[in-house]
Amino acid sequence: MLTEHAVRQALSTVHDPELHRDLVSLGMIRDVRIAGPNVSFEVVLTTPACPLKAQIERDCRAALERLPGIGEITIRWGAQVPAGRRPAGPGTIPGVTHTIAVASGKGGVGKSTVSVNLAVALAQTGAKVGLLDADIYGPSIPLMMGVNRPPLATEDNRIIPLEAHGVKLMSLGFLLPDHTAPVVWRGPMVAKALGQFLHEVNWGTLDYLLVDLPPGTGDAQLTLSQSLALSGVVIVMTPQDLAATIAGKVLLMFRQMQVPILGIVENMGTFLCPTCHKESHIFSQGGGRKASQTLQAPLLGEIPLDPELCEGGDDGRPALVRSPASPVSDIFRRLAGTLAARVSVESLAPPPGPGQPLPILPSR
Repeated sequence: MLTEHAVRQALSTVHDPELHRDLVSLGMIRDVRIAGPNVSFEVVLTTPACPLKAQIERDCRAALERLPGIGEITIRWGAQVPAGRRPAGPGTIPGVTHTIAVASGKGGVGKSTVSVNLAVALAQTGAKVGLLDADIYGPSIPLMMGVNRPPLATEDNRIIPLEAHGVKLMSLGFLLPDHTAPVVWRGPMVAKALGQFLHEVNWGTLDYLLVDLPPGTGDAQLTLSQSLALSGVVIVMTPQDLAATIAGKVLLMFRQMQVPILGIVENMGTFLCPTCHKESHIFSQGGGRKASQTLQAPLLGEIPLDPELCEGGDDGRPALVRSPASPVSDIFRRLAGTLAARVSVESLAPPPGPGQPLPILPSR
């Protein structure tokens, strides 16, 4: 007779490829049902964007097929993003499981383009996603997401974020009466505005809140690092040696602030021809990989310069919306899966001992 104990024992030999622990001890196997020789159960993934779902399914089926007399195997899928290991408190946003900063050392590297398309890619997996435009001086999210109207407020004067393409949005650009006027603010005003966007916006329940930071190591970066328990930071860079040097400065700043480094994204390393879909190198080759090795941070992905990204940023329809079958959309889907897996690994890793730095995740 097939029993639930036998099924769970067999599945305890299956390990999550990223977490390196078995599915049973991780609590990922739920609702086991047995009908004669047939078995069904639910696998609860650590993120809807799990890039290794197919491998987990193969391993589960292989483990169960070794049981004598096993019949039909039915696997149901669910997802529950695990909370970060840091304790809840004033440094968290109620209802937001993970807050991820997207940063760069210099402007013009496509950081906002990466933020927008990552947010949309995560949302398309079924995750609940928010995107905060923390670039007070140059807010670009309203244009790139195709939203340009003031948000409403709740009865208790909390801002209701706008929404586009399945992503909740907040930006100073929504509040400016003249969108062409410059924002001439001193540092304390920037820090105050960012604090309000974090804690006075009714974000609701989110799996991931991405924060699109301004370039550099200034007030916005310090405010975010000191006032919020970040799940990690993604560093966006172009492949030139100079860009890698400048990206290294912002990475080291976050590392000094004890913020986990989720990885590096190389942008605009190649040009993707819209006709033949062949890639040509524009700048130096392999800059992201060199920076990954030098800075001891994983390389999450390499994004080509694609006209779809440029046009999508101008007309308010990100590449994953306007051209979901394009090669660059596939790249962002893979990047989103890799990032989500990194966040899950980081959140379930044991905390560092007193006086020890946060661990550096290995490169895939």
